[in-house]
Amino acid sequence: MSIASGLRGRHLTRRLVQLYAGLTLYGVSSALLVRGALGLEPWGVLHQGLAERTGLTIGVVSIVVGAVVLLLWIPIRQRPGLGTVSNVFVIGLAMDGTLALVPESGALVVRVPLMVLGIVLNGLATGLYIAARFGPGPRDGLMTGLHRLTGRSIRLVRTLLEVAVVATGFLLGGSVGIGTVLYALSIGPLAQFFLRRFAVPEREGGITVASSGPAPAENPGPAGGPAPAEDAGPATAVRPPAVAPGTPEQAILRR
Repeated sequence: MSIASGLRGRHLTRRLVQLYAGLTLYGVSSALLVRGALGLEPWGVLHQGLAERTGLTIGVVSIVVGAVVLLLWIPIRQRPGLGTVSNVFVIGLAMDGTLALVPESGALVVRVPLMVLGIVLNGLATGLYIAARFGPGPRDGLMTGLHRLTGRSIRLVRTLLEVAVVATGFLLGGSVGIGTVLYALSIGPLAQFFLRRFAVPEREGGITVASSGPAPAENPGPAGGPAPAEDAGPATAVRPPAVAPGTPEQAILRR
């Protein structure tokens, strides 16, 4: 996939809106987890730890880390898409903007709802930008690239990398807590739920394909076209979102 690939099709406007809405909401959700102060998502722990050590804002650190991770794509021969490059900048800017608007609070009655809202909003945002089909984020592409090079399972590669990220971030001063655990347990089901809701219908070879049906993340639907309809009218079939094995999208859903 190249940066310009995917910039065509009858649903291009909707996909672009989903991409940037999803990335913006992802940054907002990460900022809410910061304000909840009950534990961040794995990469957020690293970003916060680095921010504590460098004096930079967590959003700027997120951008820098994303750019560094994207450079690591070169030796593992991963190709970025528009969504990959946009991910680097939009999320960090949205984080800093949200943190400037949402004040800190020491009250648990405020922090718990912020944590829950942050986790749910993160799942919604993930479903939005994955369904836009403009390429994975830098971190997810790194995981699937390592999976391809090492031959290890996506689940194992993701687990080892995120454990290393959380441990490093914690040692640097990042926040690990109940929010981190709840995020790890819930983000996969949440992302899958919202991915099905925001799947963009595709039109392939004159056949309308509505990507809204349920499907398990471990066994994605076939990449080929749907079976012909029995009647003589327009052939319409419903299939699940195209989440192929070994892709960054599947890596997210298999948390």
